[in-house]
Amino acid sequence: MTTHAPFVDIHCHILPAIDDGAKSWDESLAMARMAAGDGTEVIIATPHQLGSYRHNQGADIRSIVGELNTLLTEHSIPLKVMAGADVRIEAEMIAGLQNGNVVSLGDHKKHVLLELPHELYLPLEPVLRGLEDVGMRGILSHPERNQGLLKQEELIEKLVDAGCYMQITAGSLSGTFGPNCQAFAERMVTRRQVHFVATDAHGPRARRPLMQRAFERVAELSNWDYAEDVCSHNPRLIASGKHVEIPQQLRAKKSVSSWFSWRKAA
Repeated sequence: MTTHAPFVDIHCHILPAIDDGAKSWDESLAMARMAAGDGTEVIIATPHQLGSYRHNQGADIRSIVGELNTLLTEHSIPLKVMAGADVRIEAEMIAGLQNGNVVSLGDHKKHVLLELPHELYLPLEPVLRGLEDVGMRGILSHPERNQGLLKQEELIEKLVDAGCYMQITAGSLSGTFGPNCQAFAERMVTRRQVHFVATDAHGPRARRPLMQRAFERVAELSNWDYAEDVCSHNPRLIASGKHVEIPQQLRAKKSVSSWFSWRKAA
C-alpha cells in the first residue's frame, strides 16, 4: 500500500481551557494521541484570538504550547505542537501581529489564520493588502462554512486571485457540517481552490483531530499529489515559515444557456 507524507494540521484547538476547544490537559493529550495515530506529525495550535477571546494573550499561548510539548515528550506521544491562533478580523489585528500579542501561524510572522463571522462575509481585500504591507499573507479558515460565501461562491475565485490562501475543514468533506458545506468544499477541491486541509478540531469526542478520511476524499476528487500538497506539503511550509505557491485554479465554466443569452442580447 502506498503511504503518504505525514500530515501537518495548521488549525486545531488543542490547548486546554483557553477557548472552546480542549477543556483539560487530559483532553489535550487525548487529542494528541488521536492525531498522531491518524498520521499527523505537527499541529499548529490555534486558539481563538480577538473577538470574544481578546483576553487570550500571545505570551500565554506560547507558554501553554511549551507546557504541552513537555507533556507530549513525557507521555511518548510523537507529535510536535507549535504556536498560532485563529484570529477574528478586527481593526487592531495587524498591530497585534506586529507586536506579537496576536500569534501568526508557527509564530513566524508570515501567515495569519483569518476567521470571518460565520453568518456573513466581509470584504477581505483591504485586510489582505494590510497584511501584505507588513510582509504577511492571509489564510481564510473554513470558507466553505461561511454563510455569506455559501451564497456567493464566485468570491472564492476573486479572493484566490488576490493572493488569499484557502483552508477547508477536514470534516466538511465527510458531511460533518451538512450537505451544503460538503458540496461547496468538494467544488473548491475540484477547482484547485483549496491550499490547506486542517481539522479545526475542538475535542477528542466531537470534531476530532483526524485527517485521513479527508486526505482520501481529496485524492478521489482530484489526485494523490494534490491531496499530499493540501494535507502535508503546503501546511509543512507554513509551519516552517516558508512561501507556498498557489496553483492555477480551474475556472468555473460558463453555461451554454448563458452564452446563448449573451448572443441573443447582442
